[in-house]
Amino acid sequence: MPGSRFVSVEGWSSKQVAGWLREQGFREYVDLLCSKHRLDGASLLCLTEADLRSPPLELKVLGDIKRLMLAVRRLQRQHAVHVHSGLEVSALSPIHTDGKDLVISNGFTERVSGDHQHCNGAVTTVGGEHSYSNGKRKQYCGRFDPEYWKTTLSTLYAMLVCGVTSFVMVLVHERVPDMRTYPPLPDIFLDSVPRIPWAFAMAEACAVVLGSMLMLVLLMHKHRSILFRRLCNLTGTVFLLRCVTMFVTSLSVPGHHLQCSGKVYGDAWAKVQRALDIWSGLGMSLTGVQTCGDYMFSGHTVVLTMLNFFVTEYTPRNWNFVHTMSWVLNLFGIFFILAAHEHYSIDVFIAFYITTRLFLYYHTLANTQAYQHSRRARIWFPLFSFFECNVTGPVPNEYSWPFSKPAFIRKLLG
Repeated sequence: MPGSRFVSVEGWSSKQVAGWLREQGFREYVDLLCSKHRLDGASLLCLTEADLRSPPLELKVLGDIKRLMLAVRRLQRQHAVHVHSGLEVSALSPIHTDGKDLVISNGFTERVSGDHQHCNGAVTTVGGEHSYSNGKRKQYCGRFDPEYWKTTLSTLYAMLVCGVTSFVMVLVHERVPDMRTYPPLPDIFLDSVPRIPWAFAMAEACAVVLGSMLMLVLLMHKHRSILFRRLCNLTGTVFLLRCVTMFVTSLSVPGHHLQCSGKVYGDAWAKVQRALDIWSGLGMSLTGVQTCGDYMFSGHTVVLTMLNFFVTEYTPRNWNFVHTMSWVLNLFGIFFILAAHEHYSIDVFIAFYITTRLFLYYHTLANTQAYQHSRRARIWFPLFSFFECNVTGPVPNEYSWPFSKPAFIRKLLG
């Protein structure tokens, strides 16, 4: 038995596996694994901790599960050393890379720990070093591929959604309810807090400061392409939803100070020109854009909240001053929106809720590979599945200078 162990574990019979289990002190599992489930050498090399925990095995003793997996992994490593020393790889052979075990099976690889990624028919290791597809090995230079072409597509997606939003705002302006017939709706906050005329400009100033902070983070972040892709994807999706809500339901204006009434722009070209004005001015009053009817829900609150969450998510946890300033700007910006009486309270609340939930759900799914590549994700979240299929886990907050050093500085630094 010991002499045959290193000849070919893959060729062991169930009886030889039973002998190995007895040697390792797992006599009580011989009948379950070898007699009932016919575990042989090849299947032993593929055994994972998940197999032991889940049906049909369902081992109950945690210590036995951990000790058995340690023994199995030692055996897999010994088998890998033997196979590599013989300069051959069989149809089912484990490979040891950086403390992680891989098994090649019919041209595909699998981590023994279960951490693997399927994307476009290939399997990529979590470390990002190797990928096998149809038996061919590919080399990767880093864990996270920036995939600039996907970032370009996400940017185009966000710009397109902004254009659609601007055009929908023009259509909504034509259907603004007459204030004489439909006065402002009752609102506890708006009825209790007097209007501050300059508050809306301050809200936009908070957004500009938050945007500048995020631009610095994106500029210095090592994985800036992934971050910007996520920003465009999430922002575009929220504003696409906003197009639907403000088009299907027209609310009365929230205050008598707003000189809003239904305005007909005439032909389609006039509407397009007005939409371009809104789009080029980013829908901000600071740039001279004045809109009416886009109340359900608040786009300014979406932008403030999204910028805040990206700043706090992609900066180190000990940057307390940056995080505090980001939240203060976010919350004060929301207060200024309400203090200006530019939106109903429900508009702001729904905008904050939708933005935060979508951000958190997106990042939870992106960090959970078991769901990231599931069929349900591809059906219900096609954009997420497309943009995130090659991101192999949580994006670390690593920073690097984005520009190459000038030649004279390289000479000075040697």
